[in-house]
Parts: sequence; C-alpha cells; structure tokens
Amino acid sequence: MEIHFDQYSLAPIHEKDAWRLCDFVVSNEERLKPYFPLTLKSNLTPTLAELFVATKVKQFDREEEYLFTLKENTNRTIIGLLYLKELSKVAGQGELAYCIGYPYEGKGITSALVSKICDWAFGELQLHTLQIIAHKTNLASTRIAKKNGFDHQRTLLKSHQKYDGQFVDMELYERYNPKLKK
Repeated sequence: MEIHFDQYSLAPIHEKDAWRLCDFVVSNEERLKPYFPLTLKSNLTPTLAELFVATKVKQFDREEEYLFTLKENTNRTIIGLLYLKELSKVAGQGELAYCIGYPYEGKGITSALVSKICDWAFGELQLHTLQIIAHKTNLASTRIAKKNGFDHQRTLLKSHQKYDGQFVDMELYERYNPKLKK
C-alpha cells in the first residue's frame, strides 16, 4: 500500500530506509523525545536504525504492526512517520501514532495522512475501531484527531512513559468504522 498526494508519499517501511530514518530522528530529537521515546532511542545511530527497520519490516509483513514513512517525492527524505499499532484483530481495533518533522508542521499533511490511513484501515483491514492517544498539551495531535472524526473517550492515567522515565496521563480518542456496527 502506497499513497501519493501533493509532493509527498506514504509507504511501508523498507530496509533501505534505515539511514534516512536515523537522519529524521536525530534532526527531530527534541520533538520526538516526549512521545516517541522508543523510536528515538532505537534510531540514534545508523546501526540501531538498521536493526529497528529490520524488525519493523518483519512486523509489517506479518501484519502485527504497520509502520509507514512519509517522504518528499523529490529527494525521498523521510519527513514523518505513521504507525498503526496495538492491533487486536479479534477486537478489530488499532491505534494510530504519528509524527512529522519541524519544517512540515502546520501544513495539514499529517491530518491528510490520518484521513487516508483511516480509510485504508477501515476498508482493507476491516478494523472496527481506531484510537489516537495524545497528551492534552499536544494541541496539534488533538486537533488532528478531532478533525478526522475521533471523539474523546477518557483520560488514561499514567499510561505513557516519557524519555526521562516519567509517567504521564494521556487522552484517548476513538473513531468507529462507519460501515460496521459499533
């Protein structure tokens, strides 16, 4: 599955993405630290990135977790990531997590990606429920959730461990497949 729009493309993680992924996380380290600590720690060097990418490619192939890279079409630089994770096929549920590089924020790119991934997850994967979990101070992420039809459900107490080891509360948003009964 690959999605092209404007001058960007969203595609499954690929073995050749390791160096580009390392470049992305290093140049966006402070941005990723609070809410993507494991992705950050796993990609700080090219060697770590190669191991991370190999694992994520296998998980994608086994349909356990889907990691997509967002790239500029001209130079193929990774400018963002989108995960479909915490898949429970029995419950028909998955969680979306996304990040985008500093120069690309506020342009509607991530919101468009979330819309396209929701269509794919509800259509191709036949998931019943998609979740977005965001910190209340991450206003961009909560706007993206609301703009894409996700409704606030509840606060998840001490549910996320940040880079520094601190546990914080997160907000749960859900969207249901419009073609399936809740």
